[in-house]
Amino acid sequence: MRQLHIKALVGVFLAAGVLAWGGARLWDAFGTLPSVPKAAPIVLGLIAVVLAATAFSLRSMLRAQRERRPGAKGVDPLVAVRAVVVGQASAMVAAPVAGLYGGVGVFLLTSGLDVAPRREQVLYAGLSVLAGAAVVAAAVFLERVCKLPDDEDKGGGVDAAA
Repeated sequence: MRQLHIKALVGVFLAAGVLAWGGARLWDAFGTLPSVPKAAPIVLGLIAVVLAATAFSLRSMLRAQRERRPGAKGVDPLVAVRAVVVGQASAMVAAPVAGLYGGVGVFLLTSGLDVAPRREQVLYAGLSVLAGAAVVAAAVFLERVCKLPDDEDKGGGVDAAA
C-alpha cells in the first residue's frame, strides 16, 4: 500500500478550488449560486474526529503491546490496514471537497460581502475547508501510527504494525 502524498492532495485541492471558482463565476452569471450546506463542516469535522480517535486508540494499543504490558491487547494487522485504507480514502475525498468549498468561498469573498447570506456562506465554506484539512491531517496521522518501523528505511508503503 502506498503512502499518502501531501503534494498530490494539495494539487487536487488547488485544482478543485480553481474549477469551483470558475464554475461559481459562471453559475452566478446565469442565476443564483447554490448555497454551501450548513452540514458540510459538521460532517467533515466528524470524519476527522473519528479518524483521529481511531489513530489515538491504535497508537495506545500498539504502545502497550510494544512495552509488553500485562493484559495488553494486540492489534490485528488487518484492522490496522483497514483503518489506514479508510483514512486514505477519506483524505482523497476530503481534498477535492475542501477545494470545492474553498473555490466557492474565494468567489464569494471577491464578489462582495454586502449581502448577509453571502457572509454566512463564506463562513460555512471556510469552516468546510478547515474541516477538510483536519480530515487530511487525521488520515496522515493514522497512517503514521500504523506504519511499520521497517517501512521508514525503505520509504515504501504503509502496513499494519504488529
